[in-house]
Amino acid sequence: MFKMLLVSMGVYILLVGCAPLTDTPTVVTQRNNIWYKNGQKQLQKALVKKYTTQRGKAKNIILFIGDGMSISTVTAARILEGQNKGHSGEENQLSFDTFPSVGLAKTYNTNAQTPDSAGTMTAIITGVKTKMGLLSLNDKAVRADCASAKGKELTTLLELAEMKGLSTGIVTTTRLTHATPASTYAHIPERNWEDDSMLSKEAIKQGCKDIARQFLSFRYGDGIDVALGGGRREFMPKTMTDIEGQKGKRNDGRDLRAAWKKAHKEGKYVETLKAFNRVNPKNTSQLFGLFNASHMHYEADRKNDVKGEPSLSQMTEKAIEILSKNKKGFVLVVEAGRIDLAHHVGNAFNALTDTIALSKAVSIADKITSDENTLLIVTADHSHVFTMAGYPKRGNPILGKVRSVDKHGYAKHKDEVGSDGLPYTTLSYANGRGFRNRGKERDADKGYESKIHRQGRVDLTKVNTQRSGFYQEAMVPLEYETHSGEDVAIYAKGPGSQLLSGVIEQNVIFHVMKYMANLSQ
Repeated sequence: MFKMLLVSMGVYILLVGCAPLTDTPTVVTQRNNIWYKNGQKQLQKALVKKYTTQRGKAKNIILFIGDGMSISTVTAARILEGQNKGHSGEENQLSFDTFPSVGLAKTYNTNAQTPDSAGTMTAIITGVKTKMGLLSLNDKAVRADCASAKGKELTTLLELAEMKGLSTGIVTTTRLTHATPASTYAHIPERNWEDDSMLSKEAIKQGCKDIARQFLSFRYGDGIDVALGGGRREFMPKTMTDIEGQKGKRNDGRDLRAAWKKAHKEGKYVETLKAFNRVNPKNTSQLFGLFNASHMHYEADRKNDVKGEPSLSQMTEKAIEILSKNKKGFVLVVEAGRIDLAHHVGNAFNALTDTIALSKAVSIADKITSDENTLLIVTADHSHVFTMAGYPKRGNPILGKVRSVDKHGYAKHKDEVGSDGLPYTTLSYANGRGFRNRGKERDADKGYESKIHRQGRVDLTKVNTQRSGFYQEAMVPLEYETHSGEDVAIYAKGPGSQLLSGVIEQNVIFHVMKYMANLSQ
């Protein structure tokens, strides 16, 4: 079996390994990469020492990515959902909290302790860890250097699935060209090259194609069957305005939406909630939807969209209904991408609300698929510097200010305060926009106004910290809050889910999915 696989791989290299970097990216085998080899070793150890699992038992793979969904995010979202139901919150369970297999993934990139989404999602979707900023390229490529990317392309899980005849799908609340979804189909040394206006002069000279163009030119099998998210502007020329009055960004004058419709005459393209709702999965083989010029709305703001947007749950359900018609099976990647974006601006309300929306989407996917043939995985690509602190009493509003218990264990009815005499919230960030400073302060020792800005906190006594527009406090001033480097949780159920328990390298997730779906390279 192993020898036959090598022969198959050798033929594949012969056919495509030397192709030029054109609209269709060259994809070469990564089996000789050290990260790939180590992933295979970890899989074999789990199979031999821990479990006996039948290869190919997972007809379907559904991978949910809560972008930036740290363990503290899961805990706080669990509590918020419970409190939204009128309970104290702590005893509540998100849908994936009930999954039988739980593990931890180490998220570092090959050049960074604290990673970015490009490197982490590449690890998950190709089985090979790489550098920050690279999409489905090995770490021999140099970021933002097109020439260095040639011959460094990695085969993604969706490409393997299409080669085998499975159906494939991507669902996201970010732009489809954003790092996490783009890693499933694009091979590029700069995650920010979402459209051709962002390409460097060197990239244009070397023939690198932007991410949106690579989406259009995905030619394995019959292409990605379902793709739903935001990012219309990346597919539109600058001379064109979309249905919500937003301009496109492309310099090449191409309308890639029209190009997709021309190439997929049996497919359906939608941009509004009304059009999405009209799509009947029974007579739809391929579906492409772009519901916003940039990212889709936060779940709490979705009703404010001009033309309407489907929820993450609605997109997930319709994607599964369309993809499940393939008797060979399917691979679907679902990203709750705005969890990450809310954290970056220090807004816990939307980060937690979008985590709850992810939980609902997972619940629906679980209900309409079978544990016998579908491997469901819920994880994050990386964490955030998001904390739960103080000693709030049981049932204290998770978005509120800390109210603790007295020395006898009875609940207090006033806010706890710091050494500065000001109240503080349970949730905060280690860095980001929530930092406040007092400006110039008198230096008592030197008797003059110091130019050093010292941290000072806003008095939250009369502030409603539970409103959607509140931004949590932060210790270090930064324009945007950063990722953090700790492990993230993996929740799994279905065939092979037990292989994802324990502490594993993030790229091992790919090897488990590939093994359980019997996807050969």
